Amino acid sequence: MCKDLSQSEVRNMMLSPDQPESDLPWGQGDRETLLDTFNVQCGSMPAKPEDGEGKARSVHVPALSREEKRRRRRATAKYRSAHATRERVRVVAFNLAFAELRKLLPTLPPDKKLSKIEILRLAICYISYLNHVLDV
Repeated sequence: MCKDLSQSEVRNMMLSPDQPESDLPWGQGDRETLLDTFNVQCGSMPAKPEDGEGKARSVHVPALSREEKRRRRRATAKYRSAHATRERVRVVAFNLAFAELRKLLPTLPPDKKLSKIEILRLAICYISYLNHVLDV
């Protein structure tokens, strides 16, 4: 039972110097009436106690956004462990690809240790050289 209050009703509820506080909704002793008065299209309605007076009010909890669901799922230990395993497999495959490329490149001495950026730069130069040889 969500009650819509007009702007004039809301203005009338505001505290003014000539209006006694007992006329205002917050001066009333009945908590239910006070909550019903201020329940203005807020998306959640206070729950009415069905079985007894001591029931707690249910508060509307908004549904989690897609990003929040993703963040919570990624926070689990199972997800982090699986992610770490996938990352290790990816890094091993990446390093193997660099090792294979390194074997195809001519260097002096042949067993010289090269960094990944050196391997890439040497591969670019070698491909350029091979294109030049084919064009001649």
